[in-house]
Amino acid sequence: MSGAELVLGVDSSTTACKVLAFDRDGAVVAEGRASIPLENPREGAWEQRPERIWSAFVDAARACLGVLDAARVRGLAIAHQRETFVVTDEHGEPQASALTWMDHRCRGAVDGAVAALGADRLHRISGKPPCTTPSLYKWLGQREREPDLARRVTRLEDVHAFLVRRLTGESVTSLAAADPLGLVDMQARAWSDELVALAHLEIAKLPRLVEVGAELGRISADAAAVSGLPAGLPVLAGAGDGQAAGLGAGITGPGRAYLNLGTAVVSGVLAREYRYDRAYRTLFGTTPGSYFLETDLQGGTFTVNWLCERLLGRTLDVLPELERAAAALVAGSNGLTLVPYWNGVMNPFWDDFASGIVVGLTGSHGPAHLYRALLEGIAFEQRLHSSGVEADVGPIAEFVAMGGGSSSALFCQILADVLARPLVRSATREATALGAAMIAAVGSGLHGSFEDAAQAMCRDGERFVPGPDATRYAELYERRYKLVYPALRPILAATST
Repeated sequence: MSGAELVLGVDSSTTACKVLAFDRDGAVVAEGRASIPLENPREGAWEQRPERIWSAFVDAARACLGVLDAARVRGLAIAHQRETFVVTDEHGEPQASALTWMDHRCRGAVDGAVAALGADRLHRISGKPPCTTPSLYKWLGQREREPDLARRVTRLEDVHAFLVRRLTGESVTSLAAADPLGLVDMQARAWSDELVALAHLEIAKLPRLVEVGAELGRISADAAAVSGLPAGLPVLAGAGDGQAAGLGAGITGPGRAYLNLGTAVVSGVLAREYRYDRAYRTLFGTTPGSYFLETDLQGGTFTVNWLCERLLGRTLDVLPELERAAAALVAGSNGLTLVPYWNGVMNPFWDDFASGIVVGLTGSHGPAHLYRALLEGIAFEQRLHSSGVEADVGPIAEFVAMGGGSSSALFCQILADVLARPLVRSATREATALGAAMIAAVGSGLHGSFEDAAQAMCRDGERFVPGPDATRYAELYERRYKLVYPALRPILAATST
């Protein structure tokens, strides 16, 4: 199989870029990785330098291609960190740091947009309730803070479009990569005249939109020289990292949900028609004509890192110790309840002023109790999210988990117990890159359809089923967790001002 055809899946995420080579059966043949520094220059600001996003891609590509015969590669597709965007001049040169999906300095801009168009209209057009997450509001806030920048900027690109331009010279992106910007009319499958005008931009100066899997262009000689990619290699239209992860988990039809246990906890189910609701946000799916109905908890494994590094003053090496101690505790963490709104809350409350809540602390609690309460809180929040989706589109039969958090057997079992549904680990921890590679495989003809690609390239791993603690967790969810945030919401709003 040394000469078997390969495809490249690129995962340009928040903190790193990974380039993985997959064969037609989904096996990883080679990989490269490079970090992308994340800057926090002031409260609420989370930025990256666009040139570091590009250089991380270059370094990762060179590392991956350095151990391969590049002639075996049929195509490349990119998954990217969605709401992060790059502002450029008319020549495509970056004019400022990229604001990442975590940046939330735009609460006033959200209010202004709602006053201009109305919350329901913004939601109906874009598929996303107005909040600080979509790029539209981040850009409006940046324009207010930096009027000189606003006068220099003529273009706004998602990270996918930014990388594609560097690779091919073409300013083009996919619907599923661009829609997190909040500027796409989800029903018309095109840039929205109203939202683009609200952003003080011009459609003619935005990237061209195409469907997932379409050929965007070919690797230029200049890009080949710096990246090690073969000149002329087709670049296929990718998607946001969440949608790509869903595809990499094998989600090609309704009934199963992906559950990405990463920095944020993201879950989604596939729908065949456009719909919108405050219980979720709507994004384009990767399969033709589909949509992902997605929930998002921004305080995912970010909160675990906070506990280890900020509170305990330890590195993540302490996690095995915490796991062992937490596994010995009873369900409910001895009366401790944690609501993981460290980075605000999106669905179903859409409250940018929300913050984390810990209730029930006593002198008998220690780090293990807090760690278990954190895992339970994330699981309870996912139950809240999923119940809202199910109320609109029907039951979820099982969840497919991936991401760093899925490596914890304790976390997976707590999730299965709290959700009262089976949870299956994806056999790959690189579901996002695999999803991008599947797009490249279909777009380049290595597989005939996304269903064929999923059957050939996706694998399920260990399965967790609800156990004896499921009944106890159902009681705790109804009688404790669901009550905490609604009761404290006015207090959180008062303390945020």
